[in-house]
Amino acid sequence: MTQHTIAGNTVTMPVRIRTADQHMAMFSVDADAAQRMIDHSGLQVCRYRPGRAMVILMLMRYVDGDLGEYLEYGTNVMVNPPGSTATGLRALQSAGAYIHHLPVDQSFTLEAGRTIWGYPKVMADFTVREARQFGFDVSIGGKFAVGMEFRPGIPVPPVFTSRPQVHPTYSHLDGVTRRTEGQMRLSGVRYRFGGVRLRLGDHPYAAELASLGLPKRALVSSSAANVQMTFGEAEVIS
Repeated sequence: MTQHTIAGNTVTMPVRIRTADQHMAMFSVDADAAQRMIDHSGLQVCRYRPGRAMVILMLMRYVDGDLGEYLEYGTNVMVNPPGSTATGLRALQSAGAYIHHLPVDQSFTLEAGRTIWGYPKVMADFTVREARQFGFDVSIGGKFAVGMEFRPGIPVPPVFTSRPQVHPTYSHLDGVTRRTEGQMRLSGVRYRFGGVRLRLGDHPYAAELASLGLPKRALVSSSAANVQMTFGEAEVIS
């Protein structure tokens, strides 16, 4: 059983998230622009349609887990497994999420994410709104980066969402690209076409998102009332 020492505390693998919730939106973007954004990783975007790639923007609220309670925003680009040149909708079945942005609001998970998995976590300030509809803002170093507002989706029967899902994620930090396999189980899932308003600020992260042609209408948006996850060790791939 592998262990890591983070900020004087022992983290035993695999890391477990027992309670969290998720809001996410999927966007179709220019594949060449997405490739330029992640070229440094050595990975190739999944071209699910000619000239198009998939980018997923999401907010996670971790309530009970091995890394504590925290907020996390992610910009995820769907990429092919190393060495694969697969294209088309079927290629998405084997694609993984390359995590390009990952601001968080707690120092412990920041150190753990960077040390254990090479995730590009940075400290950020979050504002979450739930009065009328769910929304959030992320600011980094005093600069507004990204904000999103979600309209409620349509409930999805648990039979379609309750099975464990295994997803690889990829990261690149300090010149090293890594692959991490995780398992996820969702409940209380809602989906809708579109359903999200994206706002970009003046932080460099916002400029990168704008280079993809964002903001624009999302293909779909979704929420999950509870997410349970496990993360294994990272594998260095280059």
